Amino acid sequence: MLFIDGLCDGSVVNDYIMEPIMQPEGKALAQLDKEKIDTSNVLQLIKDRALTFGDIHDLHDYNTLFHSLMSGDAILFVDGEAAAIAASVRGWRDRGVSETSSENVVRGSRESFSESLRTNTALVRRRIKDPTLWMESRQIGHVSRTDVAIMYIKGLVNDQIVQEVNARLDQIDIDSILETGYIEELIQDETMTPFPTVYNSERPDVIAAELLEGKIAIFVDGTPIVLAVPAPFVSFMHAAEDYYQRADISSFIRMLRYLGLVISLLSPSFYIAVTTFHQEMIPTSLLMSLASQREAVPFPAFIEALLMELTFEILREAGVRMPKYIGAAVSIVGTLVIGQAAVQAGFISAAMVIVVSLTAISSFVLPSYNMSIAFRMLRFPLMGLAASFGLVGIFVGCTTIILHLCSLRTFSVPYMTPFGPFVPSDNKDTLLRLPHRFMITRPRLINQKNIRRQSRNSGQKPPKPR
Repeated sequence: MLFIDGLCDGSVVNDYIMEPIMQPEGKALAQLDKEKIDTSNVLQLIKDRALTFGDIHDLHDYNTLFHSLMSGDAILFVDGEAAAIAASVRGWRDRGVSETSSENVVRGSRESFSESLRTNTALVRRRIKDPTLWMESRQIGHVSRTDVAIMYIKGLVNDQIVQEVNARLDQIDIDSILETGYIEELIQDETMTPFPTVYNSERPDVIAAELLEGKIAIFVDGTPIVLAVPAPFVSFMHAAEDYYQRADISSFIRMLRYLGLVISLLSPSFYIAVTTFHQEMIPTSLLMSLASQREAVPFPAFIEALLMELTFEILREAGVRMPKYIGAAVSIVGTLVIGQAAVQAGFISAAMVIVVSLTAISSFVLPSYNMSIAFRMLRFPLMGLAASFGLVGIFVGCTTIILHLCSLRTFSVPYMTPFGPFVPSDNKDTLLRLPHRFMITRPRLINQKNIRRQSRNSGQKPPKPR
């Protein structure tokens, strides 16, 4: 027998494989004395009488044997047989189900995915107890042979999207898959775009909600991040807590989120355009205050903003990469010290520090890290357009971004749905979230089979007794 220590459960190997075979007295193997044992039936007798496992299969080639062995199975050989028996005794240690660290909520589940594929799929199945929840598995990577699984609800999902996802996964020809980022980059529709077209989350309740809308989840063994497709733009602006709070609270928070997106994208470029080309838009008292602050600053507004934005991006990245307990302190103290010192030295104006700080705080409002990075990247070309052409440059840049967003597709679904094409029935959960009783249908461009998610009378008050 072969097995790899650390990938197998040692107690299971000893109690359910070694002991029944080596000590047959009083065990099921004692019945073998009454039957004729030869090379034609010894493997079948061992499987039927000795091994009390549900997951047992035969191995006939070395490639399958090595993959099964490296996956944590115990391989049982019999002298004279050209086949082997693989018993699933996987029992490696994993991180387990813990609290999410990147998608925190005030109200809602605290569970997050782990690095075990079976644990992750079980967390979703615990929330969707329906036999139509299907899962298809495959191995991707010539060397790593990583287990990859897709999950969807039969009857809700668009079959054409399922075929397209399977086709894109089957076309992947690579040595190893170590994280879902490999899969995301290899199956996405557009490469030359800063905007993500594949949604990712580490929360089981979020992935369950995506499946209930007719989407497809992609699980990769060894990572707590799960992908979901198709992923339109509005999916990246929604948070899990939007559906756990009341509709009015969720709508208010969502509007703040969109306002933060606009501020994080346009505030530095708007400040540059107004102070450089459109001083008549500034009230006289504020203009005099800004002029007095910039009197000793040797750089134009564009260079000033560029230096501050780059400095803050470096500090933010350093805070992420540094050890957990000192990263936040270094990023906050470094920003305060550098900003105060730059203002006192006359390199930067105090108004620019306020603008950059407001921009940085607003960028943290976005619930999706990938979408936040996209707008952080687009902030710099907009600053260049504002320094060159003023508000006209900002208008041209925003128009270009909107046209680019409208040209994107995510697995044959328009990226800006339900805004473009405009679907009135799907706008109940975009900029605002209406109460659950009014969200009767699922997104039409994603789900074209079972549109209705609840009855029209769901949530209505019962009639008063006479």
